Amino acid sequence: MLQPDTLPAVIAGPLLRRLEPQRLVIWLVGSRALALCLRLQLPSGETLDTPLDATHCQVVPVGRHAFIHLIDIALSHALPQDEIIGYDLLIDGLAIAQWAPHVLYGDAATPSFVLHSRIQHLVHGSCRKPHHRADEGLLCVDRLLADARTPLDRPALLMMNGDQIYADDVAGPMLRAIHGLIARLGLFDEYLDGAVVSDSASLYGHRASYYHRADLLPALDSNETLRERFFGGVKKPIFTSSTADNHLVTFAEVIAMYLLAWSPAPWTLITPEPPPLSAQEQQRYAREQVHIDQFRDGLPGVARVFAHLSTLMMFDDHDITDDWNLSAQWEETAYGHPFSKRIIGNALLAYLLCQGWGNQPQVFGELLGQTQALTGQVQANHLDAAAQDALLEALLKFQQWHYVLPTTPALVVLDTRTRRWRSEFALKQPSGLLDWEALSELQQALLDHPSAIIVSPAPVFGVKLIETVQKVFSWCGFPLLVDAENWMAHRGAAQVILNIFRHSRTPGNYVILSGDVHYSFVYQVLIRHRNGGPNIWQITSSGIKNEFPPRLLEWFDRLNRWLYSPRSPLNWFTRRRTMQVVPYIPEHAEAGERLWNSAGIGQVFFNEQGQPQAIYQHNADGKPRTKMMAPEK
Repeated sequence: MLQPDTLPAVIAGPLLRRLEPQRLVIWLVGSRALALCLRLQLPSGETLDTPLDATHCQVVPVGRHAFIHLIDIALSHALPQDEIIGYDLLIDGLAIAQWAPHVLYGDAATPSFVLHSRIQHLVHGSCRKPHHRADEGLLCVDRLLADARTPLDRPALLMMNGDQIYADDVAGPMLRAIHGLIARLGLFDEYLDGAVVSDSASLYGHRASYYHRADLLPALDSNETLRERFFGGVKKPIFTSSTADNHLVTFAEVIAMYLLAWSPAPWTLITPEPPPLSAQEQQRYAREQVHIDQFRDGLPGVARVFAHLSTLMMFDDHDITDDWNLSAQWEETAYGHPFSKRIIGNALLAYLLCQGWGNQPQVFGELLGQTQALTGQVQANHLDAAAQDALLEALLKFQQWHYVLPTTPALVVLDTRTRRWRSEFALKQPSGLLDWEALSELQQALLDHPSAIIVSPAPVFGVKLIETVQKVFSWCGFPLLVDAENWMAHRGAAQVILNIFRHSRTPGNYVILSGDVHYSFVYQVLIRHRNGGPNIWQITSSGIKNEFPPRLLEWFDRLNRWLYSPRSPLNWFTRRRTMQVVPYIPEHAEAGERLWNSAGIGQVFFNEQGQPQAIYQHNADGKPRTKMMAPEK
């Protein structure tokens, strides 16, 4: 039986989201709808208290004892920039120091933030898989903030550019914790159509719930393709084995995953024990438990980062499901079945509430209204199936996930998942990452900016050899086997994005921040036979808690240098033949190494022209930071 009186007031948060001199957006999850007061402590010594009524704080219940709060407060006077501003969130008179002391540094009484007048440096990364053996990359940011001595020592923001969670790759112990938290908080149940089980409660107790979720589809011939494509029945021989056997299904499961990935508090509310498993599964569960325990132990430091640093986010495939919208055929298969469509929609709804909402709250008004109507009228703890389907249908059609920050340089964050340019040749071929209309909007957003930071979850300029391998598999009709998703995989999208870079009114300096690939690298890209720009840098940091198979990456790196050296004729068969791609060299790397394979976080310092003047990769394993060095001219 639930005991709400023993639950903490705050389950997760505070997370600082979009911060501007006259606007503050903060996210948290309470065990009830909270009466909050925001207190700002200005450098002048002035204290500003703002009670947060419904005009400043929207609340969405996601369970009997789980309420997502988004504080979005417009200020009448601009806050000072480049100075430390303390803040507090008072709950019944209790300060953050009392209800979340783990988010404070040293002897500080409150958390704080800095509003930078321009982006002098930022941190960025992607791919944070809780049960990966690598150490936690966000703790690199925790150390950076702890060591900061002046306001400008702090990064301007943390950009998380994809795979903040892995909804499709979940360890057994994490899934067990998810189910424990669902029960503890009374997260809402739902009805399921097109599955062996009829509702979420039946799913959680089913024998196939752990390590066998593909078995939950009815054993029909028509479901074989769906089972293989969606639940990973096909092994991926080049890059990774599919691991979707604990794929999250329900809205409650994804919400619980976010809470357990971002906050230490939920872990104190549960005592998960292993479910009934076979001997082989017990061994796997025990191996995964070691990594999940390590992940849990690092969460206080992760929560400190989120409480002190403006954090912006964008989804990639694993936030929803592997290979999400990779091809037109994938879309037909996944959206043509009610069960898989519900799985995708549930993950997207959780993304809206936990990630997208804080990026730009003003565009989600209609969707939030539908969500509040759905979760505010729950009968017998079950969401209304028809209302849920209607909301998810609207979500799947929504096209405003991308956003632009009015910073210096401008920060342009791309949605490369939901506005895809489907192949004109075959349904199996990979779709372009942005369609013509989205690319036209991107060009308009870039016009007349002297410099810009573009966030593209997948690198625009990737490793040519790996892209060639992906192209070969796509030609053979198997793009799903190798995650054949890159900008150059689709002729139309590739040509248009390269033309945007060459446009005379688009920025003279581009920095492209990417992740996705589970290794890090930096390229400077030059237009052949043209003086005066544009200057383009591709900076990729991945993963936060993930790595590429080391020996395989060594061979890819070596073969790429041999086959695509500057004088290689193979370069003229690539779509980037009008551009020269110059790789940076990781400091202390072995001779010739260009790709850096270590979990951590990227850091980029910018000069006043918006050009990168120093690029680092901070290593989660405690080794000194790695400087990415431009080659000698």
